[in-house]
Amino acid sequence: MSLRVGVIGTGMIGQDHIRRLTKVLSGVTVTGVTDIDPERAASAAPEGCQVFETPQALITSETVDAVVICSWGPAHEEQLLACIHAGKPVFCEKPLVTSAESALRVMDAEVAFGRRLVQVGFMRRFDADYRRLKAVIDGGTLGLPLMYKSVHRNASVPVGLYTSEMPLNDTLVHDADISRWLLSDEIAGVEVRLPRRSRQGGDLRDPHIVLLHMAGGAIVDVEISVNVSYGYDIRGEASCEKGIAALPNRPATVISDAHGIRQAIPEDWRERFIEAYDQEFREWIVAAGQGTATGPSTWDGYAATLVADAALRAVESGQREAITMRDKPALYAQPVSQAA
Repeated sequence: MSLRVGVIGTGMIGQDHIRRLTKVLSGVTVTGVTDIDPERAASAAPEGCQVFETPQALITSETVDAVVICSWGPAHEEQLLACIHAGKPVFCEKPLVTSAESALRVMDAEVAFGRRLVQVGFMRRFDADYRRLKAVIDGGTLGLPLMYKSVHRNASVPVGLYTSEMPLNDTLVHDADISRWLLSDEIAGVEVRLPRRSRQGGDLRDPHIVLLHMAGGAIVDVEISVNVSYGYDIRGEASCEKGIAALPNRPATVISDAHGIRQAIPEDWRERFIEAYDQEFREWIVAAGQGTATGPSTWDGYAATLVADAALRAVESGQREAITMRDKPALYAQPVSQAA
């Protein structure tokens, strides 16, 4: 039986997921969409799909088995709570929510329900290169990981829409989550350093260097540069006791001609992580069909929110800002190292 999915939010990422669910993956049918812009929702709706006036109407509809949330971040809490109340599995694009208090309310509701329903859209965990890197680290042949270097570079960001806070409260969450997952550890503190400002971004505060102090003693060095012009460049390198393990450059094809030896660079996140997005949803569809969720959890979304909050404090204080987490509920007791 095909999983019937409703999509909330039909902007760029929502439309891409609708394409993925209707044209790429099997075992799923998009039966409902809704958006703050009804015309955009109608335009994005596949043939035979119902356009709902409100997210609540979509969530409670008998024609929807599971929900994909791609709406504006501040709307996520209300929509997540409605999904949990309805007992419907939900895939939520990052950020899970926009405050630690909101994350705790969602977590408490899910714990009270008694079964995992929420998966957060941290797609890097589903990327084949990252999974191979994690397998090397977990295998122990290189010894303990001591440092991890995470690089997140964008060619450009929308002028006026991407603010100086967003490298820390929006972009950083992917690097924070993948660092927790790769190193099987929580983040205990955050520092932020600001190099010379790039002239490419005008008044935007860019780039950033973020140091994530892991509870076990490893340090993660995150470079966030969002106006590098040349492309979308994601890198990762683990420095361990007995060697180095690093992500390969993508795409991997090497060209040799009169201009030299070179590799292409992805234009944006859709090109770099298209296969990871596909795999992320394959695994979500299987779990949602069983009435539950696997992969990045509400706990992981909560952790990312705490890191973003600490980073914003650190850029103002110039100091290392500590992170204090509540005790992990048994519902999320699966170690970070075993999460998909």
